[in-house]
Amino acid sequence: MPQKTELRYLIPTLLRRIFKRLKDAISDLFPIILVISIFQVAVLRQPFPQLLEVLIGAGLVVIGLMLFVKGLEMGLFPIGETLAIAFAKKGSLTWLLIFGFGLGFSTTVAEPALIAITEEAAEVAAQEDIIASSESAQAFYALSLRLTVAVSVGLAIGIGIIRILRGWPVHYLIIAGYVLVISMTLIAPKEIVGIAYDSGGVTTSTVTVPLVTALGVGLATSIRGRNPMVDGFGMIALASLFPMIFVLGFGMIVFGVKVAW
Repeated sequence: MPQKTELRYLIPTLLRRIFKRLKDAISDLFPIILVISIFQVAVLRQPFPQLLEVLIGAGLVVIGLMLFVKGLEMGLFPIGETLAIAFAKKGSLTWLLIFGFGLGFSTTVAEPALIAITEEAAEVAAQEDIIASSESAQAFYALSLRLTVAVSVGLAIGIGIIRILRGWPVHYLIIAGYVLVISMTLIAPKEIVGIAYDSGGVTTSTVTVPLVTALGVGLATSIRGRNPMVDGFGMIALASLFPMIFVLGFGMIVFGVKVAW
């Protein structure tokens, strides 16, 4: 009898939570759906092609977003904070930096958006006779770009960890970094400038962002004198900044120093 009573209250509670998650996911996607619908109907004045498939796909996106956000809350955020606190208590800066570098490198090198943009860059470079048109040359160029970006993100996470430990203000690092980016842009080959700037955006993937954010917040929480709101955030900014610097440097090494304008 007690089990039936518990089940009686458990099911409505579970349904309410699922409904709330679905409602949140729909509200997050609503602006995108609204803009697409307005332009499709009012500007282009065309019906949606394959409307049924579009509706089914939208429903799957809503469900996927709901499950993804829940998964972040249940898995990635807690594990990131737990690992950061454990490493801080262990007191080993070397292992903490190795972990931060490995986390940034591994999540970036497998990022689908980065793979796509480096392959596209290699194909365009071959068409423009910047590199050889063979498949092996294109694959090597794309892989070199991916590894360059992955290493840069790993180093960015390492520097972000040191920043939290030392209490350095994040805006000083960001300002200095963008001054360096602008300076390098003036002498970098024009063939690499656009790729470098795009690489800064594609590195912050759906896995990297929650893990790195949780790592920073957990680390700041576990260190006396650090404020998680002030010191725990900012790693993602560094992870977006460093790839631009490294890819610009990659282009200057491969193609030589030129005037980009």
